[in-house]
Amino acid sequence: MTESRPTVCRGVRGATTARADNRDEILTATRQMVALMIRRNGIEASDVASVTFTVTKDLGAEFPALAARQLGWIDVPLLCSYEISVPGSLPQCIRVLVHWNTDKTQKEIQHVYLHGAKRLRPDLSQLPPVDYEELEQWIRENLSEG
Repeated sequence: MTESRPTVCRGVRGATTARADNRDEILTATRQMVALMIRRNGIEASDVASVTFTVTKDLGAEFPALAARQLGWIDVPLLCSYEISVPGSLPQCIRVLVHWNTDKTQKEIQHVYLHGAKRLRPDLSQLPPVDYEELEQWIRENLSEG
């Protein structure tokens, strides 16, 4: 008999960079990051307890949480904030911490670091390469109406 693991709240991290401080760039970068987190971990919105997004001070044209809403996370509590400014830190960076109720172990979680943010965690950026064309197709198919 196989014993099931208990469901616990795990943190799933992600980070990416936007090419510019404008609405489209922030939403595109954030949608890619969140979509890849969903796909690689099998995250269902109903299992997400809450999500915190941060942006560096050079990004302010849009709330990155809107990208999660666009992907169907309508009832999930979302929060946006500024990342602390540390000299020499990565500019135009969007970070996320998803609090996810899952039976996966911490080692089974796949964190997502894209674009310039790969340098933040090179140890976690060794996952299979991202096919951005295929990812954008998945995003288009999963965008929420309204």
